[in-house]
Amino acid sequence: MDLHPATDGPNDLDAALRSTGPLERSVAIALVTRGRELLDSGDFEPAARHFQRVTGFDDPAVTASALLGLGEALYRLDMEDQALGAWQAVLGLPETPSTYPAWRNVAAARVRAGELPEATEAYREADRRAPVEDRPEIAARLGWLAKETGDTGAARRYFARSRGDGPAIPLAYVILGITIVISFYALSSGGREVGAALLLDKSALRDGEVYRLLSPVLIHHDIIHLAFNMYALYLLGPIVEGIWGTRAFGGFYVLTAAAASTASFVFTAADSLGASGAVFGLVGVLMAGTRVHNPVLDRRARAIIPQLGSIVLINLVLGFTVSGIDNAAHIGGLAAGLWLGFFVPPGRARTLRSFWQGEPGGRGAPPMLRATIGVISLIGVIAVGLAVGGLTGIAL
Repeated sequence: MDLHPATDGPNDLDAALRSTGPLERSVAIALVTRGRELLDSGDFEPAARHFQRVTGFDDPAVTASALLGLGEALYRLDMEDQALGAWQAVLGLPETPSTYPAWRNVAAARVRAGELPEATEAYREADRRAPVEDRPEIAARLGWLAKETGDTGAARRYFARSRGDGPAIPLAYVILGITIVISFYALSSGGREVGAALLLDKSALRDGEVYRLLSPVLIHHDIIHLAFNMYALYLLGPIVEGIWGTRAFGGFYVLTAAAASTASFVFTAADSLGASGAVFGLVGVLMAGTRVHNPVLDRRARAIIPQLGSIVLINLVLGFTVSGIDNAAHIGGLAAGLWLGFFVPPGRARTLRSFWQGEPGGRGAPPMLRATIGVISLIGVIAVGLAVGGLTGIAL
């Protein structure tokens, strides 16, 4: 629809609002455009009046756009039944660009009313018309509806669609493979120098070798130590990556590894090595993130995540009772993971909150701002820890 009307300004629109009878096309379009501006600025009642004046215009595309906007204004005025009626009126018109968003709004309204079969049908209609970029989101919503109505087979298919292809090989498996290769080499007779260069050598870190915050995750004391950590990474890494996405998973692994090394640097004198601090970080992300954000979980995640609390408790008790375990690194990684899980919302899996809120319009702090606050504050804590530990070049 052409939204570039030729009118003489606000006075024309005021006169059109007070008038009755047919409107000129340019005036009708100008009223819809002005209604959108009022809607975006939070002036919902004036927006509704502008949209209402246009309903019934002889061009279905213009009328549909007005009805869509009218429904959104009424929804924000807590008149949900009337809003639903406006959106359903759009669906009674010939197909227009407003048909797809109207189906989505109807579907969300059905969900809020607890009418899940009707919501499923509405989302299927929306899915048929959705642009490519919206289809994963709608598939995720259909997956949740299928799950709630007991159709587990359809739920699995929709959730698989919603996740998309993803990377050919999960980053978690890439990290696992690299860690195994480097650990085996460092344990060999020819790799001792490599092991010494990657170790969390507290003196070397204090002298400015900052890379040692991350390098210890690549080497391990022995095969058993390596096997335990890599099995945990094999189980937990793909779950975190599947919920938050590949880039977020990589960021979590790096930041929690750095936090674990920093905690070890501050609270223990002995040199240390291993990926357990980063693994504890992934545990923390899952424990906090799944509780706070309620992401959609597949069967594997639902089987593993409820056990994490007891596993953490057992490992921490062992850390305090068995010599040679760097519990400071474990606690530091776990705390960092809990922090990140709280602040960083899932980027790949859908959440209960995002399913039904914000249609139309969103509420709450932008997810990117929330995530940025969490990451920057954690980096600040790491910097403070390094300064407390005596690393040169860190200024408070």
